[in-house]
Amino acid sequence: MSHRYFTFEELKCPDCGASGMDPDFMFRLDTARGVSGVPYVVNSAFRCEDHNKEVGGSDTSSHLLGLAMDIKAPDSSARFQILRGLLKAGFTRLGVAEDFIHVDADPAKPTDLVWVYS
Repeated sequence: MSHRYFTFEELKCPDCGASGMDPDFMFRLDTARGVSGVPYVVNSAFRCEDHNKEVGGSDTSSHLLGLAMDIKAPDSSARFQILRGLLKAGFTRLGVAEDFIHVDADPAKPTDLVWVYS
């Protein structure tokens, strides 16, 4: 499946090369990217179990299901634009760090949350 703003290369697991991104999740991310008007540079998308362990991901990481992405946020202006797009596209699970934003749409996890990485 092709995406307007994302390539297969940036969505696949860097460890094994697998790609398991959820199509509905990616449709919403394409929508968010269009609203944001700034590039979404992908830090992390799909992860196999080995890669998830290697990067210290949780055993219940939504990256394992293709329902999460970490997007580079190089400055406060880009961070605002990315968050605005994600919220307008209906995302309700967001994590904010100094240099990236985590978004996921895992139906097994609580919604209406924004957390901060320290």
